[in-house]
Amino acid sequence: MGKLGAKSDYESLRDARISENMARMEQLGLLRCAGELSDIDSASSHRAAGSATPRRTPRSRVTNMTPLRRSGRLLAATRRCSARLNGQGTGALSKLTAAGSEEEEDTWEDEKEGKWAMAVAKERVQALQERRCDSRGRGGVYDPVLGICCHFCRQKKLCGEEDCKRCGEGDLKQPCLGKTECSSCHSSNGILCRACLKVRYGEEMEEVRKNKNWMCPHCVEEKGIKKFWICNSSFCLKKRKIPIPPTGIAIYNAREQGYESVAHLLMDRLKRQAL
Repeated sequence: MGKLGAKSDYESLRDARISENMARMEQLGLLRCAGELSDIDSASSHRAAGSATPRRTPRSRVTNMTPLRRSGRLLAATRRCSARLNGQGTGALSKLTAAGSEEEEDTWEDEKEGKWAMAVAKERVQALQERRCDSRGRGGVYDPVLGICCHFCRQKKLCGEEDCKRCGEGDLKQPCLGKTECSSCHSSNGILCRACLKVRYGEEMEEVRKNKNWMCPHCVEEKGIKKFWICNSSFCLKKRKIPIPPTGIAIYNAREQGYESVAHLLMDRLKRQAL
């Protein structure tokens, strides 16, 4: 065993490395720079402890009073109130005069708004009349707002009826005179345009208007008023699974065979199949 006071090999190497690093730092001048920096730091800390800098008092901010923005209506009300507060026009005559002037102003504004609305309505009516078709068939212009969808052709077109306020003047509250309405179901199944009503079912729009109890082909079939009478739209034919759906050429075939419409042609075919 070695002596207790003897250094180990690791400690001897460590001391030799420390002395070597110190000599190198001395050669580079790092020890001198470190001493100067420590002296500067200690001097600044002593000055800060000896003399404390006085705190500055905050300055009061001066805000500019800018006038608030007011609407014309509030300014007019302020002017009217200021006249009463100043003692001007406190009598009954002045009150009546002020009330009359206010009524005249309101009336003038109402007339101005009414004239503007009438001018806009006239322009809209003129634009609608230019867009509408001259014929009274299905119409020529598609309008998703004013147009009402036909059950057969499924087109929302403006009708060509002369007295139709909906398609001619743009009044949504009025019905379309170029479309039918069933008195029984009042549904979309009973809405047909003039052309589809004539070609597919052999009926005239004028006769339908006169008949207040007119019923659509769906209701006629459900109530059994005409036997073998069906609606020949593509929707209804698919539901009934009829193999030969009539197309636009079917009306020519029906007229060549002497039938009034496509519906009469189908009705005769269904009768023959039932026999």
